[in-house]
Amino acid sequence: MITVIKPGVARDKVDNLVSWFKARDLKVNVSDGDFQTVIGLIGDVDKIDVDLIEGLDIVESVKRISDPFKRANRKFRPEDTVVEIGAAKIKIGGGHFQIIAGPCSVESAEQISAVAEGVRKAGATLLRGGAFKPRTSPYDFQGMRADGIELLSAAKAKTGMPIVTEIMNANHLHWFDDVDVIQVGARNMQNFELLKALGAVRGKAILLKRGLANTLQELLMSAEYIMSEGNENVILCERGIRTFETATRNTLDLSAVPVLREMTHLPIVIDPSHATGKRNLVLPMAMAAAACGADGLMIEVHNNPAEALCDGAQSLTPEQFAELAEKVAKIRSVL
Repeated sequence: MITVIKPGVARDKVDNLVSWFKARDLKVNVSDGDFQTVIGLIGDVDKIDVDLIEGLDIVESVKRISDPFKRANRKFRPEDTVVEIGAAKIKIGGGHFQIIAGPCSVESAEQISAVAEGVRKAGATLLRGGAFKPRTSPYDFQGMRADGIELLSAAKAKTGMPIVTEIMNANHLHWFDDVDVIQVGARNMQNFELLKALGAVRGKAILLKRGLANTLQELLMSAEYIMSEGNENVILCERGIRTFETATRNTLDLSAVPVLREMTHLPIVIDPSHATGKRNLVLPMAMAAAACGADGLMIEVHNNPAEALCDGAQSLTPEQFAELAEKVAKIRSVL
């Protein structure tokens, strides 16, 4: 249930109403917008007398929410969430657009350093790199694990770019102290124990990727798991879903951007690299993502894709990434 407060109401009156709700064992989420305040209630709201609340002189309206996701719901928070990342407080969401770029997997100090310098010069603001790699085959390269995170941290110290990398197990959290954005991969989107553990982490953004065959509501319910534990710095990522089509690795669902925009206040990032699986398709899909209103892009870049240990076929060279960043900037300038 949400309670919309009339414009111009004194803060102490709002606080008194919030205290009254909390005294009835309800979880309360207060969203202060530029023009109105919305109080979201989670719990046994049936014990609340709606007529009583609507009759208060400070209340504009009371509405029940039938959607199973509450904190991620735009009805709870009408204005876009802006997530601040790292010590530099890089913003994403609410009109702030960022490009995350880097290799599928960290392979060596030379490799991650070269890619980091290249994407930074071209306009990327966050550095991605896989340290733990979930692979379909147990015989494929699984990543450098903790050593990979150390190399990412070294590249961060050298370039000043916040780092993004994927977690697979909550027991690994102690290795992620220097990581600015913790990524939850598509295969772990419904690993609910992991999501709850990440919800207890403070001061870090969580990049939540949509599963291979999950609905948008299921994606938002996974975000709800994180947010219900107290961490509301969630960024959603569309990375393609599995369909009958074989011309591309997955099917990039760009309609997810405007649909999610209506459903949630959370930032939305597009990953055209994993969605298409083909280098020549990354640029047009990145431009389309920018055109349809995404808050950011995640692009795989490798200094020598032909020798990459993982996903070389979809990785751009730093020079190709520079072209992408320039064209995406032009698309956004038109918008």
